[in-house]
Amino acid sequence: MTSSPIRSPAGPRPPSSPDTGSARRGASGIWLFAAGYFAAYAPYTALTKAVSKGALPFVPRELGGLEILPVSTLASLAGMLVFLTATGWWRHATHHTVFGISLPSPTLPTLLSGLATAAIIATTTLSYTFTGTSILLMMLLMRGGVLVIAPIVDLASKRKVRPRAWLALALSLVALVVALGDGDNYVLTLPAVADVFVYLAGYFVRLRLMSKQAKTDDPAVAKRFFVEEQMVATPAIVGFLALLALVGGSPALLEIRAGFSSLGSAEALATTIGIGILSQGTGIFGALVLLDGRENAFCVPVNRASSVLAGIVASFLLAWTLGMTPVPTAERVGAALLVGAIIVLAWPEHARGVGAAKR
Repeated sequence: MTSSPIRSPAGPRPPSSPDTGSARRGASGIWLFAAGYFAAYAPYTALTKAVSKGALPFVPRELGGLEILPVSTLASLAGMLVFLTATGWWRHATHHTVFGISLPSPTLPTLLSGLATAAIIATTTLSYTFTGTSILLMMLLMRGGVLVIAPIVDLASKRKVRPRAWLALALSLVALVVALGDGDNYVLTLPAVADVFVYLAGYFVRLRLMSKQAKTDDPAVAKRFFVEEQMVATPAIVGFLALLALVGGSPALLEIRAGFSSLGSAEALATTIGIGILSQGTGIFGALVLLDGRENAFCVPVNRASSVLAGIVASFLLAWTLGMTPVPTAERVGAALLVGAIIVLAWPEHARGVGAAKR
């Protein structure tokens, strides 16, 4: 066997200044990706919560979060393969020649980022299945936490963090305090806390690697990182879940095994496949938002805005159509403050980009 690396034309380059890449790519690209993220995230969130609570009339029984993961991640894997093949983006990855065949493969940074992304995907799906913990509360903890991480990663990566980023950070922290202050309206269990911790750790690793390897003024560099990360993330989840299912023993592992073997009905199977495809959609559009050339203190709020607003829409939709618990007032206020933080960060940059495009 021979194996020789063939680098894609767009190898890693030093990070550009915060505004350079986006000015060349135009003001609208990141907002189109954010719209796609929202469009996938709202139904993904609503379906996951409804299925886990047995609230859908056409799904005969309640499905646990661990039971949902095997089929949903297999559907995500299929969605990833279809997307990269349909777009032809495989060509952007680093390639190695094995037995005369050129195959795409990750580098060490994209391998690590892919594993971090795998943790993010799994914990995101699980976050909407915890009893007594609302969608919006989990979103505030997870999305607000990533907002806090963003300027920290920028400082560690020696990227300039503008004053409004610190203002938005303060608003985000206030939003979390407000949402968590209404203790009568939620139960935050130990598994939910652990889920949030793993999620935030995954994002810290991912954003740090993106900042060092992919946030440049060259779109081809971002595509290379995106493809290599995607080809690691979902297969890693599927493999890990399959291993846990084979081990079995504890109730949690047996639940994963049940998810591989049978969900009880064709309707449950079809719905879970839909959750997986929508999850992959959020992964695609969310990653493209984060890979924009500007600093994390700008890109992360745009990404978080889409998911928080999608969570609000999903929560109200579930309350109106299926009679699930309405969104508590404190969480609505917290969400409003978080959206305010997003506006503080994103609007001036967007306005300058639009002005530059018109000139």
